[in-house]
Amino acid sequence: MICPFCREKDTSVVDSRPTEDGTAIRRRRLCPCSKAMRFTTFERVQHRELSVIKKNGRRVQFDREKLAKSFFTALKKRPTDQDTIERVVSKISKELEELGQSEIPSSLIGKKVMEALKELDKIAYIRFASVYTNFKEVVEFGEYIDELDGKPKKV
Repeated sequence: MICPFCREKDTSVVDSRPTEDGTAIRRRRLCPCSKAMRFTTFERVQHRELSVIKKNGRRVQFDREKLAKSFFTALKKRPTDQDTIERVVSKISKELEELGQSEIPSSLIGKKVMEALKELDKIAYIRFASVYTNFKEVVEFGEYIDELDGKPKKV
């Protein structure tokens, strides 16, 4: 594994253990460079190649890291740890693979992210919703906040 800091190719594994959900192996690695940098890698089974059908009809390969980045962006400066995010991303990835389809609409992934964020952190949910649903007016923010407070959505 290449060190992300110095690009050294000869890194060693210090610790290996399964993730909480058992879908991956988490490895702590050490680089022999002068800085003795440590980093973490994850090893997962890849079941099948999933394609995402974008709103414009374009197809792209499913990228688990892009899914994780969506969570990290929405949860930036929020009290949610990396392991929790990793578990949610694993859960969504597994659900998508278990659909048995090789092509997944991006809207389905977006809905799954919205559902997960709504449970994890309401502020992150609103952040993601503002981008995902492309709010045009401040009133739209209010509607999502009202929904979180249990008020019915205005028609």
